[in-house]
Amino acid sequence: MLKVLKFGGSSMADAVQYAKVKAIVNADPSRRVVVVSAAGKRTKDDNKITDLLYLCHAHLQYNVACDGIYDLICSRYLEIRDKLGLKTDLEGEFAALRKKMDEGISQDELVSRGEYFSALLMADYLGYDFVDAAQWLQFNLDGTVNEEVSYEKLQHIAYGRSVVIPGFYGVMPDGTIKTFTRGGSDITGALAAAALDASVYENWTDVSGFLMADPKIVDDPRPIERITYSELRELSYIGAQVLHEGTIFPVREKNIPLNVRNTNQPDHPGTMIREEFEDTEMDESRFITGIAGRKNYTVISLVKKGLTSQIGLLRQILETLEKYNVQVEYLPSGIDYISLVMSTDKVSACLYQLMGELERKVKPDSLHVVDNMAIVAAVGRKMAFKPGISGKIFAALGKEGVNVRMIMQGVEEMNIIVGVENQDFASAIRVLYDSFVK
Repeated sequence: MLKVLKFGGSSMADAVQYAKVKAIVNADPSRRVVVVSAAGKRTKDDNKITDLLYLCHAHLQYNVACDGIYDLICSRYLEIRDKLGLKTDLEGEFAALRKKMDEGISQDELVSRGEYFSALLMADYLGYDFVDAAQWLQFNLDGTVNEEVSYEKLQHIAYGRSVVIPGFYGVMPDGTIKTFTRGGSDITGALAAAALDASVYENWTDVSGFLMADPKIVDDPRPIERITYSELRELSYIGAQVLHEGTIFPVREKNIPLNVRNTNQPDHPGTMIREEFEDTEMDESRFITGIAGRKNYTVISLVKKGLTSQIGLLRQILETLEKYNVQVEYLPSGIDYISLVMSTDKVSACLYQLMGELERKVKPDSLHVVDNMAIVAAVGRKMAFKPGISGKIFAALGKEGVNVRMIMQGVEEMNIIVGVENQDFASAIRVLYDSFVK
């Protein structure tokens, strides 16, 4: 059995957190591959190392001294090393990096050093081998990961070894460092788990798995003990703060369970994510897995008699949006109308040009815009087997005075989505939670 573990920035913030990580790793001999992030915040007012590295690069671009910022970065890692009594030659690493910065360094390479330093220290602390992500994680020219090459390299490098790997980056075909988007260490961990056919991928962070609703809106929401990959995708898309989107695909393709755990509460089982669960593993009384949503949508409503019978009309509408690089997130429609639901911040700059072109191309009977819309969704794989759920949702919202402006539900019935005004967003989530979870 092999477990791949990824520890986020909060788990790498200081020497105390390092000690927690070591205890977790040593508690299970199958935990032999560890992926780490750069040091995160120690307190609310602290700085993330990655943010400081981005700031350093910005200074360098404009020929502004960044010595003070760089010293902050170095001192964070030196403090961790010295408190743990490690022997890692950080001074030599810092000097080599500083030389590169003076000579010219890419942003990707500079910001990747947070993970690099974390991994050096953690490997020393655990007594594991350090494996640089640049040794195995290969990007294609288009920026996608070359999984075949990467997997083969890691299998060869890590075979029979206990290793620590820095997350967040890999290399392009020419050997230059390339990073993922922020939060990309999750992806590195997932790729490592997939490459090594791990029995489970443990993602350790500062929360004990996922919650059924946003705790900023709902008081003390219940944890989600088990969730399928499909449900996770739905909740993530609708706005739930879960894992980096790219985390899911590598482990899902290999049918590897993903366990989200809390470094500060290591005995809590967290949330287990799998492709599917047996009925005996599930709580039969709970058919809603989670409730999530997002505010600030703009809806263009287009009415044209006989719209659905005009072949090619929908294609023309979508091609017009594509021209303006605007993504349609939802597309509710009827016989004579279609509504284009888009993120306001993505469409606001070109809204009137877009509407003008739709007017010319489609010649609708009417065309109007609704702003300040929010989307709220109830997600659960068992909803399809519970008659009357949609009616109960609308009744509960109506009873509390929440006006439903839009309704969407797919044929698989994994989610029921309602559109409400921004001002009713929090109320809608609380009503759904109170009605179907409490």
